[in-house]
Amino acid sequence: MDIVFLGIIVFLFLLAIFDLSVGVSNDAVNFLNSAIGTKAAPYKRIIIVASIGIFIGAAMSNGMMDIARHGIFRPEQFSFYDLICIFMAVVVTDIILLDIFNSLGMPTSTTVSMVFELLGATFVVSLIKMASDTTGLQFNDLLNTEKALSVILGIFLSVAIAFFFGTLVQFITRAVFSFNYRSNLKWKIGLFGGICATAIVYFLLIKGCKDMSIMTPEAKAWIDHHTLIIIAGCFAGFTLLMQALHALGVNVLKVIVLLGTFSLAMAFAGNDLVNFIGVPLSGLSAYSDYAANGGGDAYGFMMDSLNGPADTSIWFLVGAGVIMIVSLATSKKARKVSQTEIGLGSQAGGDEMFGSSRIARRLVRWTLSFISWMRSITPPGMRRWFGRRFNADETIMEQGAAFDLIRGSVNLVLAGTLIALGTSLKLPLSTTFVTFMVAMGTSLADRAWGRESAVFRITGVISVIGGWFLTAGVAFIGAGVIVLLMHLGGHWVMFGLGVVTILIIIRSNRRFRNKATTEDSDNMFRTILTTKDSTQLWPLFRSYVLGQQRAFLEYASGAYSAVTTAFMKEDVGTLNKTANSLQKGKSTLKNTRRKETLCLQQLPHPVALEISSWFYLGNNCCMSILYNLRRINEFCKEHVENNFHPLPKEFSENFGIICDRVSVVFNDIFATMDNSMTETVPLLRRNCDALKDLIAETCQSVHDRVRDGKPSEMTVLYVYLNALYETRDLVSSLRRYLRPYACFMDYKGLAATEINEQSQKSAAS
Repeated sequence: MDIVFLGIIVFLFLLAIFDLSVGVSNDAVNFLNSAIGTKAAPYKRIIIVASIGIFIGAAMSNGMMDIARHGIFRPEQFSFYDLICIFMAVVVTDIILLDIFNSLGMPTSTTVSMVFELLGATFVVSLIKMASDTTGLQFNDLLNTEKALSVILGIFLSVAIAFFFGTLVQFITRAVFSFNYRSNLKWKIGLFGGICATAIVYFLLIKGCKDMSIMTPEAKAWIDHHTLIIIAGCFAGFTLLMQALHALGVNVLKVIVLLGTFSLAMAFAGNDLVNFIGVPLSGLSAYSDYAANGGGDAYGFMMDSLNGPADTSIWFLVGAGVIMIVSLATSKKARKVSQTEIGLGSQAGGDEMFGSSRIARRLVRWTLSFISWMRSITPPGMRRWFGRRFNADETIMEQGAAFDLIRGSVNLVLAGTLIALGTSLKLPLSTTFVTFMVAMGTSLADRAWGRESAVFRITGVISVIGGWFLTAGVAFIGAGVIVLLMHLGGHWVMFGLGVVTILIIIRSNRRFRNKATTEDSDNMFRTILTTKDSTQLWPLFRSYVLGQQRAFLEYASGAYSAVTTAFMKEDVGTLNKTANSLQKGKSTLKNTRRKETLCLQQLPHPVALEISSWFYLGNNCCMSILYNLRRINEFCKEHVENNFHPLPKEFSENFGIICDRVSVVFNDIFATMDNSMTETVPLLRRNCDALKDLIAETCQSVHDRVRDGKPSEMTVLYVYLNALYETRDLVSSLRRYLRPYACFMDYKGLAATEINEQSQKSAAS
């Protein structure tokens, strides 16, 4: 039996490696986003800086946390077997939960997940023990719920406080520097850099190094007694240093961002590492105590030893640091989680990751009303002053950045300061909560949430916050269910669930890579948003729009063929699948139209003005085609699902001919688009007219049959008529689409001189 438990411990550490990987993917959002979002340095350099911080933090961490040993449960009341089941359930649940959130690109709290997994697993084991106990054990004897309640309180406080101070500090900072911050750096940058660097040092001392194993009690006491002197000295020294660096031509703001990235990464590894390896190390400590006492009855050996502290080998810490660095450098999920926060805080418009929700729409409406009221009572002079300070048109950002270096510096420094303050006050703050909500507050203060994007970004913030609290419930229930299976099923169930977990992670990574490949194919959209050369924008825009429309028409052709064939063959399964596909197609088409509109806004005004009508006509034709397809599928699906009479053979043959003609029209259009031709457009439009005439004749014959036919055929003939009419409208939309397509292809754009001349005329008028 001892060999079996040793195998379980080894397996527990194997799972911990996976947990480290997915945990870093989730928590990378805490320290990478500001550097990535501002383009303060190349991505590889950012990763190197963060990796150094992670390695140092992991190597100096004590690698254990009381909450994993005796913070949630009282170990003297639990047997070795009880705790092994709890530890395995926690790690399995944590891996699955974090991987799901990472795949969705949603940051969550590893602290909250671990606490509630421990709480859920312990709760279920406690119920089992109480059911068979005769000594009067109560929950208070088994559980330590105060810690979980303090975490929940810390969550609520951190969300509200971080968002409020993020908004306030960024508002003040932006009012001081404005978006055109380079013109305001001469004497302010030294003071700003001194404040930021001092706050980062304070964060490292209070949140990072102070709790690490290398710190002796004497050193901690010295820091406590001389904190003000340290802060004052650092402020004076860093202010002079930053001013000197600025005088030498160094970009001080980039230095601050990279320094903040290093400090947050170091504190993350030094303090949050325990969220991933604290439970496995506790399991190892429990096994060591069990084996040292001769093994034997695992169900009766109580774990009083976990009430004491445990020393962790430096090799465990170094190994964990290496795994975290490799995961950070290679994980595409880490980039996706970072994209969520960066996208929600982006200064420029872009492809919004979230849709619209009712509560977000109401919040935006109420906010607009409040802003309107504030403007009405604000003196005109003050409004003009704020308008100049918050003129986003003067924004200075690196090529491809989501926001500028001022906001990136505030994000890092303020998040670190709030975490340090919360730690000094013994509040159990989460680094994920604080960093995310600070970033959302600073983006709101910077007017990054404009009227065109606010509703989507508020929906995203609500979704992320809801995901955080959902984490607690899912972690509690999931760990409880898994520990019940393990406790009742024995060690073979433990191994089985562990293997299933690993297989789930492998499958999830494969699916994520496939999805990421699809998402990375839309590089042209991002290129258009970041291209500064106005003469190159029109060719890029035309290629992008026509490519998107070509892809939609190909989808529409396949959907039409699938629906009509399924109707004639009474294939209800295909009709159901197509209904779901068309519903998703509607969302995809709306999202594509929004992205294309954002690209249209990047074009020089004279060009956008000339091609806007063709652009909107082409998009409206695509939307009409989708509507026709949904109407055809809706009636056919309902008819086939109810097992009504099939379409008579003679009409089925005629309908097949029409469907083939529609496919020919689609294929001819594809050939024209693939060869970038416009001379064949008149012929294609005449072919559409001929097909519409054929459909009209067929409709007339169906009407004659309805008037003179059998009553039993009435229902199917009405469905058939609907399909014919919608097909005719679909062909009409294809015919209309050919005109804006030809205009797009024939339009050559304007030369740079013409663009400048027309822009000057527009500005003068």
